[in-house]
Amino acid sequence: MRDILDRQRAAFMAELPVSIAVRKDRLTRAVALVKDNATRFCDALSEDFGHRSPQQSMITDIAASVSPLKHAIAKVDGWAKREKKPVMFPLGLLGAKAWVEYQPKGVVGIISPWNFPVNLVMSPLAGVFAAGNRAMVKTSEFTPATAALFEELAPKYFDPTELAFISGGPDVGKAFASLPFDHLLFTGATAIGRHILHAAADNLTPVTLELGGKSPAIVGRSANLAQATERVAMGKMLNAGQICIAPDYLMVAAEQEAAAVDGIVRAATAMYPSLLANPDYTAIINDRHFERLTAAIDDARAKGAEVISVNPANEDFGASNARKLPLHIIRNPTDDMIVMQEEIFGPVLPVRKYDSIDGAIAEVNRRDRPLALYYFGEDDAERRRVLDTTISGGVSLNDTIFHVSMEELPFGGVGPSGMGAYHGEPGFRTFSHAKSVFKQSKLNVAKLGGLMPPYGPKTDAAVKRQLG
Repeated sequence: MRDILDRQRAAFMAELPVSIAVRKDRLTRAVALVKDNATRFCDALSEDFGHRSPQQSMITDIAASVSPLKHAIAKVDGWAKREKKPVMFPLGLLGAKAWVEYQPKGVVGIISPWNFPVNLVMSPLAGVFAAGNRAMVKTSEFTPATAALFEELAPKYFDPTELAFISGGPDVGKAFASLPFDHLLFTGATAIGRHILHAAADNLTPVTLELGGKSPAIVGRSANLAQATERVAMGKMLNAGQICIAPDYLMVAAEQEAAAVDGIVRAATAMYPSLLANPDYTAIINDRHFERLTAAIDDARAKGAEVISVNPANEDFGASNARKLPLHIIRNPTDDMIVMQEEIFGPVLPVRKYDSIDGAIAEVNRRDRPLALYYFGEDDAERRRVLDTTISGGVSLNDTIFHVSMEELPFGGVGPSGMGAYHGEPGFRTFSHAKSVFKQSKLNVAKLGGLMPPYGPKTDAAVKRQLG
């Protein structure tokens, strides 16, 4: 890996400055890599998951990869322009100028997760390539078929000094994170993110962490309950809940709780009238995660929660080895239950009751800051209060998930849910170095301003002006 990094960095330095044409060419080849091989990627994804809808994969991993790459091609000319900045008085009047230039950093390391293993490689690459960098990608060991496909295909579109893929387990991941990259992006669990940050610290590598957490969905009393519960159910069951910004728990006014649960059940039943043989419904990624989720459900049941399994066709999941898990709604969950302590990352939805919106806000604020927050309602003042008094990575109002698809909105967490952001222009900025440039006028400004020894009355006057 170190040899690949050294060769990439040497090629990068030899190429400087990286033209816009070269950047667009790399972005265009990245689009081709995904589009030309879309069917093969969908097949690999389904193999890795045990089953994954090809149509879902086309939406979440193929189209969602091509879109940010094309967006970067269209916008990179504007993003890369120098930004003129005002010069402090009176230097501007004397002819001085100042600006910011955006330079590529060099070689960016990307550690991608298993839940969207195409999109969460290619979407960051949009910003990485637009900024003029090269990249090394560590793929997840949980999606070996997708990882192998990347390793097979990438050399057909990119020289290894431009883009290289590395696969392997935790030891490889640890060694990868310890490399002296010019920037490192990690997407994954908060606990692993801490290790990544430690590994990068020895090299003072700048790090962007896209983590997760318990993202709440708050249904206000003014919400259209049928619409809200349908959209929560859709966001929760997409990819079988294996999404870092999936609604992790639902909060609803106490008097509307029963109706909200009914709405979730109806919506889930309409979208997935059956599950085991349903090509639209994704399996849990592996046995370990399946067992983790079933243990959390059992824990909630054992501690007094009412557990509703949304199984419209009354299928026998116990007799199946398909790792498909129905949506489980957890009513009356308490803080001592696993489902209210850890990010769920699966089709399990705890439903909490609140008496006032301030109570719901307090529930959010006593937990770690989430990656996403969802508010449903038409009460402008209440919506404003939720936005103003909670802190989260991002928000969708009257829906779930959608904010992540807005290319010009920065995507990132805060605190335990992450640091830094990317997507669109914010991604270009993340993977660029903003270099400050000051051009002095031809006049001897230091002497005119009393800044050059021997000091005297001009110096005193200059200090007096500065102090106001």
